[in-house]
Amino acid sequence: MKQAQVPAVLESVLHEIPGIQITPKEGSRVRVDVAPGALPAILELLKGQLGFMHLSAISCIDWPQTDEFELVYTVWSHEQKMTVSAHVTIPRDPGEYVSVYDIHTPAGFFERDIHEMFGVRFDGSPNLRKFILTSWNGPPPMLKSFDTLAYVEETFQWVDYRPEWLRDIEAKGGGIDSEGEGAPS
Repeated sequence: MKQAQVPAVLESVLHEIPGIQITPKEGSRVRVDVAPGALPAILELLKGQLGFMHLSAISCIDWPQTDEFELVYTVWSHEQKMTVSAHVTIPRDPGEYVSVYDIHTPAGFFERDIHEMFGVRFDGSPNLRKFILTSWNGPPPMLKSFDTLAYVEETFQWVDYRPEWLRDIEAKGGGIDSEGEGAPS
């Protein structure tokens, strides 16, 4: 199998950034690992010099074993026919990073989602208000430390849900077999 090469067009623009690691992936994908302070400059270079105009996504990974968040910025260039994913890690505490909204306007949506689900604060983002979990008062639910069962047990009352229609089915010998007998194999 042929070893993937870093595309020359990327090498020519990004080679001067200290501490950057460029790793070619399958097809037309490239991974770029960078220090957090350099990410906005890389996004500007990719957009301005190479036509990476489309911010496809910003995603977040919670790494509790290292007490970090990994933020992944995925950009696409129609001109280059290439996808670049730029990876940065930031400390979970305080869980703050700079907004790239001024570089890619769609970042506002992704930053808002990550703030709501992981608690990461993006300085300079135009709107970090809740939009999915509007009545949620618990901790950010996508953190790996979030215990869903404990939250449900503390927050809700269990109710035995057996509506009339289910009782009718059970009276006729049907319904849910909690013992596992008679279940299809």
